[in-house]
Amino acid sequence: MILDNETQVTEAVLTALAPTPDRRLHEILTSLIRHLHAFLRETRPTEEEYYAGLRFVAELGKYTGADRNETIIAADTLGLSTLACLLNNTIDAHRTDPALLGPFWRKNAPRRQNGDTVVYSPTPGPAVFVSGRVMDTNGAPIPGATVDVWHASPIGFYENQDAEQADYNLRGVFTADIEGRYWFRTVKPAGYPVPVDGPVGDMLKATARHPYRPAHFHYMVTHPGYKTLITQVFADDDEHLESDVTFSVVRSLVGKFRKHDNNPPADDVTGPWYTLEYDLYLEPGEMRIPVPPIP
Repeated sequence: MILDNETQVTEAVLTALAPTPDRRLHEILTSLIRHLHAFLRETRPTEEEYYAGLRFVAELGKYTGADRNETIIAADTLGLSTLACLLNNTIDAHRTDPALLGPFWRKNAPRRQNGDTVVYSPTPGPAVFVSGRVMDTNGAPIPGATVDVWHASPIGFYENQDAEQADYNLRGVFTADIEGRYWFRTVKPAGYPVPVDGPVGDMLKATARHPYRPAHFHYMVTHPGYKTLITQVFADDDEHLESDVTFSVVRSLVGKFRKHDNNPPADDVTGPWYTLEYDLYLEPGEMRIPVPPIP
């Protein structure tokens, strides 16, 4: 199409997309073009502003590599990831609510026995003894369910971000027993900031937002015949529950971290220690394993 004015640009692009053989792809691209063009018409960015936006997108790629996925961090901090998650997994009282996979899941974490620790190198912090059951939406146990857990250290770093931690520290894969139970030992996680030395950090600073996530455990729970559950369980004493930078805190996912001062379950525990009991409910469906954001 030869243009006579700017109003014809959108029509020209949509006409070019018309032969797209994949109809779902055509639907998505058509909607994307309409919304992007409407955004430009509404905000009318200067050419300098427009190219600054493109540089932001290009910088996301530059800061994405083997140990960090800046594009996911950007989507998380803009609320896109949580919205996509909840559109596909609506909040439901009958099964555990979902939360983001996040940019730090690693495949092939060590297989552990129930009751084992996931602390593989010196990691100072209060001990936490985590337990719960994996059940279906009717409350029946799911023996053999795989419970993959990972979390940040008490100073707010995942092991791939911290040279002081052993490989796969604070990560482990457990198998629910005949009653659907799982249990393990770890240290109490801390809240942490998303990386701020790249374009996402620049965006947060420009919009006067803090970069912090509340302390949480990540879970991926799987069993054939059930939909993969990807979720997070948040510490109820964290100051950033109401202002999570990724907008991920669903009320049902706030766990009760109970503090104890005496009678620890292990001889090497000194000082205060914690317990967390959290049951996980799976719904019938297809078990799918996501592509790891990092190796």
